[in-house]
Amino acid sequence: MMHLKIKILLWIIAIPLLTACEKKTPSKEISFYYWKRNVTFGKTEKDYFRKLNCEKLYIRFFDIDVDSEDYLSPKSKIALFNPKELDAKYIPVVFITNRTFRKMEYSSPESLANSTHGLIEKIVEKNKIPSPDEIQIDCDWTTSTRENFFTFLRELKKLFGGKITCTLRLHQVKDMEMTGVPPVDKVYLMCYATSSPQDTDTQNSILDIELLKAYTGKLHKYPVELDVALPLYSWGVVTNHRGEIRLINNVDITDMVPEFFKQTGENTYEAQDDFFLQGIYLNKGFTLRIERIDPALLNEAKSYLDSKLKKNYHIVYYHLDKPFIERFTIDELK
Repeated sequence: MMHLKIKILLWIIAIPLLTACEKKTPSKEISFYYWKRNVTFGKTEKDYFRKLNCEKLYIRFFDIDVDSEDYLSPKSKIALFNPKELDAKYIPVVFITNRTFRKMEYSSPESLANSTHGLIEKIVEKNKIPSPDEIQIDCDWTTSTRENFFTFLRELKKLFGGKITCTLRLHQVKDMEMTGVPPVDKVYLMCYATSSPQDTDTQNSILDIELLKAYTGKLHKYPVELDVALPLYSWGVVTNHRGEIRLINNVDITDMVPEFFKQTGENTYEAQDDFFLQGIYLNKGFTLRIERIDPALLNEAKSYLDSKLKKNYHIVYYHLDKPFIERFTIDELK
């Protein structure tokens, strides 16, 4: 009888533990960037967006750069589109070059914030987009430009009233004492472009896990709320006969057909003739290094971030485009 009571007691204790083990890790909130000037959403984009339970689309409205006369001006402004094509909450993103904040001879951070906010409002109104509650600024600021950039962010916050967020590069985490912490509501850690495509020693300049780890040792100490941006894209790094390098976007291993390319290494190829690839003319003898994000690499990055952040962070994938997203299953992106 005593043994029976002990067994019953053990089962009573074990049931909560078993139940806890069966609980799944909460699904992460998933969003996407959209970086094309002409906005189109096909069936694939809509299906992935819906099946991943996405609510937000971080959509690039325009860039800001310095023109030939050192004036600041908007570039590549988004074309008119129908926001009802996708069931999404649209978050405006503005990319601003770092040199913009060095070249302030004819402007100021305050006036730039005013013109930036004004153009965002015009695009929202023209496209009949519901008023956003967040604006994201994408800028690779440095120690020399942080004062102007941070002043710009504070002024934009005053004008907009809602959330101001910005992207965060890996070096800005590693050297946060030098580059400073931006005055924003949230930062989005860009876990891509970890090295230069011109670096011949890198296997993958889009995402190098070892470099990611080396730069984010202090990530858990970052003093601003933090979410994560992860890549899905691929490209070909082309080197010509003079050693000059250029990128061809959206090139993958499947494009390296034996008729035109000879494989010379794990991800390296040599052109066997003169021809066009994605509209870029290649000469015989040009070399290509294919850099891509595959499910295994993406999962490795997420596993590392899970261990470092120890929270259920929000993921924004770059970006919502059929050639990139269809390489992954829905489960691989969750």
